[in-house]
Amino acid sequence: MFALLMVRLTGLDAGSALAVPVVLFPYGAALSVLLLVAVLAVPALRSRRTVAVVALLAVAQVAVLVPRFLPDERHVPAGATELRVATLNAHVGGVDPRAVLRLVRAERIDVLAVQELTRDGVAAFAEAGLGRVLPHQELHPENDSSLYSRLPLTHAGPLDAGTTWPQTAAEVTVGGRTVRLVAVHTYYPLGDPGRWTRDFTALTSVARDSGPDTVLLGDFNASLDHAPMRALLAAGLTDTHAELGRGWARTWPADRALIPPLVQLDHVLHGRGLTGISVGERTLPGTDHRAVVAVLAVRPAG
Repeated sequence: MFALLMVRLTGLDAGSALAVPVVLFPYGAALSVLLLVAVLAVPALRSRRTVAVVALLAVAQVAVLVPRFLPDERHVPAGATELRVATLNAHVGGVDPRAVLRLVRAERIDVLAVQELTRDGVAAFAEAGLGRVLPHQELHPENDSSLYSRLPLTHAGPLDAGTTWPQTAAEVTVGGRTVRLVAVHTYYPLGDPGRWTRDFTALTSVARDSGPDTVLLGDFNASLDHAPMRALLAAGLTDTHAELGRGWARTWPADRALIPPLVQLDHVLHGRGLTGISVGERTLPGTDHRAVVAVLAVRPAG
């Protein structure tokens, strides 16, 4: 637990294998609190030194986590236009396309970002009728990520940003404003932490260059406890879950019968030109990630 805290505070997970265990940091914090309770409850363990050390560890870990459970002070101006977005890892095209269609209809999605969508998956989505609901599409199964939209897409295509897989981007006009959307899928730290970190460095440059009316959504293969994710947020983005005080949402793995989702790898991040109204997760058959659905308010100019 102390080691996890040191990695979390120092950012040693960037570019190293420590990126894998740091996803367990919230669980380490919970265990520290339970250990403190046990030390206080058992007289044989209740020495001043032991209580002081365990209390210091528990307080430090909880202090790191608390901000993401406190909703930001938000003001959604009257008349602000809503943008309803969702992101889904299709699990190499294995997700049930009819379930995706039901989700899009039920949540009245404007823009859907899909990762790991194969050519066969694209065909299955079309056969299910997704194009009738989201007719504007920027599909790149050869690059991994795609965008489906109810709104016309402009300036669409793969980003030349130096990521492992080209990220698919497009712009939509909402309430007279142009919002840029990037469907994100980074490399995974278990496979190559150096490549994973370079993907985040590239995305951080994209975020700095994109302005306040930007949404990055997808499978980031990272939690809020990863240093590269925190650097990306520092480039001018807000995690919608943390903004709304839902700091321990879990989206992966979602296909284990006896194991619930443990960590949040899927996120909706937005710039200062937008404000989160709501966010939630949805379980769909055929994929190991939960979908994330967010409603964002596009703030009036000025």
